[in-house]
Amino acid sequence: MVTHPSAPRTVRLGTRASPLALAQAHQIADGITSASDGALFAEIVTFTTTGDQLTTERLINSGGKGLFTRELDDALSRGEIDFAVHSLKDVPALLPEGQIFAAFPPREDPRDGFVSKTATSLHDLPAGARLGTASLRREAQALALRPDLGVVTFRGNVQTRLRKLDEGQADATFLAMAGLNRLGYGDAATPIPIEDMLPAAAQGIIGVVCREDADPLLYETLRKLNIPDSEAAAIAERAFLSMLDGSCRTPIAAHLSAEGDQWRLTGEVLSLRGEQRWRTSRTAPRSAGLDELALLGEAVAREILEAAGGALPRFTDEK
Repeated sequence: MVTHPSAPRTVRLGTRASPLALAQAHQIADGITSASDGALFAEIVTFTTTGDQLTTERLINSGGKGLFTRELDDALSRGEIDFAVHSLKDVPALLPEGQIFAAFPPREDPRDGFVSKTATSLHDLPAGARLGTASLRREAQALALRPDLGVVTFRGNVQTRLRKLDEGQADATFLAMAGLNRLGYGDAATPIPIEDMLPAAAQGIIGVVCREDADPLLYETLRKLNIPDSEAAAIAERAFLSMLDGSCRTPIAAHLSAEGDQWRLTGEVLSLRGEQRWRTSRTAPRSAGLDELALLGEAVAREILEAAGGALPRFTDEK
């Protein structure tokens, strides 16, 4: 049993400085105070990442996954912060050596949201309308349904993308409902059913990362914030992504859902403009352990790879 000090001890929480990242960080900071019975106080330390500095081009043109985590990863490894809070869909498949996931708090709404000033759904947009997105997945999924749409690169945080839409830079865009809800903007979008637009792997999940040699009280407290269903989804969906070498260069989607006493993992890969689409799903018992869920993710990925002929479409040229 870890003994608590008589006065609160400060631990350093690393996060990006965006409004959404800060909202998530404050959620975790408050949770730590409560879970430790006041023994720990989380000081929020903000970072501007490489990904935050890129507002006009696709992430894959500058390195892909890891651009939103690299600075925090380095600070954690150097001991400048005690743990980091990430949007899990931004975290590469492999953590840096010596780092581990400590918690996956409650998952927010994993769906994508449709946002437009002139239409209520993708199907309502006029012919040739401009869709603003920098996500290969969202672009491919949208073009699979509406190949007539024009796509313009649309990057930035939630507020920036809503502003760009107001300025008329595009006729519509997609935003994760999780981020909108956490910022209080949920009414700005129309949620898209999972079956119509499968989300990015781990969308809506927060990942809390610490060092393997973390202070026992800190690690014990972080584990109290973990939600088994969130952890199950994180493990299965990230295993699927890792098996397919998910690097933001291929349109990939995955979602783990509960169906009675079973888990169902659905995975999807699309060609770059949505002309081809490979989707499959498999189930596992709700009693399955994390290792079994990782195997589930790998099995779904292998089935898609086989259906796609062993090779996936990859984005290579700048747009």
